[in-house]
Amino acid sequence: MTGPILALDQGTTSTRSLVFDGDYRLIGTGQQEFAQHFPNSGYVEHEADDLIRTSIDTMRQALTDAGVEASALGGIGITNQRETTVVWDRETGKALHRAIVWQDRRTAETCATLRAEGVEAEVTAKTGLLLDPYFSATKASWILDHVDGAREKAAAGKLAFGTVDSWVIWHLTGGTVHATDATNASRTNLFDIHRQDWDDDLLRLFRVPRSMMPDVLDSAAEFGTTLPEILGVPVPIRGVAGDQQAAVMGQACFTPGSMKSTYGTGCFALLNTGETACASQNRLLTTVAYRLNGVPTYALEGSIFVAGAAVQWLRDGLGLIERSDQVGDLARQRDPNQAVYLVPAFTGLGAPHWDAEARGALYGLTRATGPAELAWAALESVAFQTGDLLDAMHGDWPESEGAETVLRVDGGMTASDLVLQQIADILDAPVDRPQVLETTALGAAWLAGRQAGIWPGRDGFAKSWRLDHRFEPTMDAETRKRRKAGWRDAVRRTLTAG
Repeated sequence: MTGPILALDQGTTSTRSLVFDGDYRLIGTGQQEFAQHFPNSGYVEHEADDLIRTSIDTMRQALTDAGVEASALGGIGITNQRETTVVWDRETGKALHRAIVWQDRRTAETCATLRAEGVEAEVTAKTGLLLDPYFSATKASWILDHVDGAREKAAAGKLAFGTVDSWVIWHLTGGTVHATDATNASRTNLFDIHRQDWDDDLLRLFRVPRSMMPDVLDSAAEFGTTLPEILGVPVPIRGVAGDQQAAVMGQACFTPGSMKSTYGTGCFALLNTGETACASQNRLLTTVAYRLNGVPTYALEGSIFVAGAAVQWLRDGLGLIERSDQVGDLARQRDPNQAVYLVPAFTGLGAPHWDAEARGALYGLTRATGPAELAWAALESVAFQTGDLLDAMHGDWPESEGAETVLRVDGGMTASDLVLQQIADILDAPVDRPQVLETTALGAAWLAGRQAGIWPGRDGFAKSWRLDHRFEPTMDAETRKRRKAGWRDAVRRTLTAG
């Protein structure tokens, strides 16, 4: 087996580049943060040029750190923050407006209007998504409506639309390639995930001209080569996937029923449903997990808005800890006879509730409740929310009935043994932490290595996955039933319609 492969991970607050050798070992990294812009309440923006600058700089840093010449690379794999939207001029390559970030809520009223018109069912049937500002379509339309002359230029075919992967590819290839992959396309509200093509009716509904749209390729494909001056020699771009889907591949979740969950500020859980696009009855998302050799593999996806952010609240909001890594020791001091629940709806509740107006609440407080009980409740809320997602997924996907679920996890919170034990206990299922935690970048690298023919296919790559530790459930059934019932009651009281 040979390598190496360069993975570019363009994220929400920083850009990272990582070099993996032919044995999937991380041998070099580069990272740069960039500014976040909040011009109005609910607005989140990035300078689009910052995404290009940091991509190029970190790729160079990673190669230097690894001691690898660009000429030795088998290719580049790109993974990116999803849904973030850029519209640019095809002639100049300049963005018309700052990138509108996936967290941005400025088009909430537009989505509400469309929902009132009764079109959400059609949108969901084609895209697997809900009508929400989270996705790219209303962001692109907003830019066209708010930049002078943009609609005229778009009608004349002079503008390009893209999620971050497309924007980066365009600039790395000197404007010769305008492309995305099926995973990123599936997050726009403009892509029919069943026909695997942009949908003309949706493009009309969201008022985005088809001439703006990128070509949609497999996740492992030839996306052009970088300009020689970027890394010293032209390097082929051979893999692209949105960050959560890249983690599915990095975790080798290739078989239907396999599931990964990434725990950072929030949490994203994806369940592989194979070649079946499973329509959710529980307000989960149906999305493309990856597309290889023209064949899409689908997943059910659930999002938790607050995971690690609950620990940040304990630290920054309440001052109960000085460092995030102190939360576990504090939580272990709690009185196990107290039933305290934190519903961390600081910015609403995500799947499967989707209640944007709900706000955080604490239940079960007594005079004896102290910092340790609050710390335990904050961590346990992550387990309860994961359980809600898993229950919804099992309800949506009949094939999961009776089958054992093993959850593969990654992200910053997975360094905590206590958190992973809580999740295993509430799920009543094993939780596996891998040896390689850079699963998102590794997934992008695998796509490029596979396309280059120097890394193995799915089965071979899956054999390389290595377990760090498996957390088995230890909670007795009666305690689990009682704790989950208390959580459900707390959520019911918190929901605005509850």
